[in-house]
This record gives sequence, structure tokens and C-alpha cells, in this order.
Amino acid sequence: MSIAETVEAPVVPDETAQPPKLSPDELRRAQARSLDTPRMRYSLLARMLFRTVDLVYGRKRSLVKFAMLEFIARVPYQAWERMGYLALARRRRDAGLARRIIDRIEDTRVQQDNEQWHLLIMEDLVRRQGLRQSFLRHRLAPWIISFVNYHISWMVFLVKPTLSYRLNAEFEDHAEHEYMLFVAEHPELEHQPDPGTYAERYGSYGSIADLLRQIGHDERTHKVDSLANVQTPRFHEARRPGRTA
Repeated sequence: MSIAETVEAPVVPDETAQPPKLSPDELRRAQARSLDTPRMRYSLLARMLFRTVDLVYGRKRSLVKFAMLEFIARVPYQAWERMGYLALARRRRDAGLARRIIDRIEDTRVQQDNEQWHLLIMEDLVRRQGLRQSFLRHRLAPWIISFVNYHISWMVFLVKPTLSYRLNAEFEDHAEHEYMLFVAEHPELEHQPDPGTYAERYGSYGSIADLLRQIGHDERTHKVDSLANVQTPRFHEARRPGRTA
């Protein structure tokens, strides 16, 4: 299908699909819950992705590494959005199905935008702390990894969307645990104020620790959504998954 045949009707994200913003007490409980929850059993593809990131950026958790993970995290949602618009172009005469496809596209856009805020926040924290970033490891490498991951995401979705959603859930599960563990490893973050660079759109938090806990909880929410979509992977089954704290 050519680009000209793709439906380009604007999709307005549903604000109710945003991950919930938690209070300081709720964020600490969310962190404890994440740390008490075993990681998912990761597939070979997920383990290969995590291994590649570790080889390039090291096994140690760091703000720079998180920025690279967020660069990659947007990719599956971009791939699903593309597939949604292609499906909408084919099924636009079926009003009921078109609405369900648009619901799925809206959710995808909201989650993609949320991951974009994570990336901007992490890049801001990296810059403020004066952490070095090289062109090869922090500009070229994430683009290459994202390029490969994007094509894997849409090809897997085309063949079996269940696997694509499952792979994303594994990535989000990994990110959730990594953020919460990083905060636990760095108690000094409790006393470092949130710079609030993107507070107008993302919210303001009492410390960098709480800011990172919120990001970690967002990742948990994305994981839950992807696992819900595993149960209804096809566009004709599209529905908004429920949210849990």
C-alpha cells in the first residue's frame, strides 16, 4: 500500500488513557510492589535486546543508560501506530471496526507520547549532571538499535500481534524493575529536587527519586496494557485496557 492510500485523519489522544500520577506515599508503595514482583520470564528476543544494550552501555544502571532505553522504548508504539493506520485505510468503510481501530491507535499514541516525555526528562537529568555522551554510543548506536527494533516490532505484529505485545510487555517489565532498583540503590536521590523542566506536562515531584518512581510506575502501566492487548491482539477486538496502580 502506498503512502497516498494511507488514512491520515488526525487522532486525538484520550487523556484518560494516561498513566495515573501518584502521590509520594503511593509512589513508595508502587516501588515496593515492583521490587516484590518477580520479573517476567523473558523471551529470546527480549534477552537479546537487553544483552545488546548491556554490551553497548554496560550492565550498571545509570541515567545515561535509561535515556538510551527510553529512546528505544518509543519504537513498538510507533510501529503499532503505523499498522493501525494501514488497517484503518483498508477497513474505513466499516464504521464499527474503524472506531475500534482508532481506539487502539489513540492508546498507542498516548503511550508513545508518555515514553517521549520519559526520554526528554532523562536527557535533561543527564545534561544537568554533566554526564558525557559520545556520538557513537549515545547518538548512532541507539538509532541503529531502534531501527532494528522498529522493523522487528511491525514484522512480528504483522505475523502474530500477540508476540509483539508480549515482547513490549517484557521490555516494559524490565524498565519498571530497573528504575525501581536504581532508586533503591541511590538513596541520595531522595534529597535531590526534581528540576521540574517538564512539570507543566508531566507533573512536579518532591525529589528525583519520586520522579524516577513515577517513570517506573508508568512502565508498569504500559506493561499491563500490553498484556491486556495480548488477550485481544487483533484490531477488530480493540478495546481500551483497564488501568491498575
